[in-house]
Amino acid sequence: RPDARSWAILAAAGSAALLAGAFFFQARGYAPCELCLLQRWPHAAAAVIGLAVAATGFRRAWGLLGLAAAILATAFAIYHVGVEQTWWPGPTACSGGLGDLSAVSTDELLARIRGAQVIRCDQPSWIFLGLSMAAWNAILSAVLGVAWALSLRRSGR
Repeated sequence: RPDARSWAILAAAGSAALLAGAFFFQARGYAPCELCLLQRWPHAAAAVIGLAVAATGFRRAWGLLGLAAAILATAFAIYHVGVEQTWWPGPTACSGGLGDLSAVSTDELLARIRGAQVIRCDQPSWIFLGLSMAAWNAILSAVLGVAWALSLRRSGR
């Protein structure tokens, strides 16, 4: 029967795996949109929290922070799914990647703008079993939230 520390490390490892998966897809040519990038931060935080648990042992504060990260990742992913499904509007930002603009001429800036790859948040770039990456992230992040909750429950405090 897994203890609090084991559940926390499992949940953190799950976030690290989701983060690794996101980087894998990016390396394979699936450029992330702004909401995809936003969803990575809670997973990165959860992975760091897992390292802290592994190094210092389980603390209730670590469990609460991990649970908060999982809830935030789930919320961001659900918001992204809503944007993809046109349930609500998404952000106006895009992922153009114009680079450093400090010493750029007007002509060069226009060339960069024309050549920038714009990644839209409302158009899923990959679908598996009818679900987008954002939908899979929502499901898996919620499962990781359950694992963090179990770590808190097993802590007995």
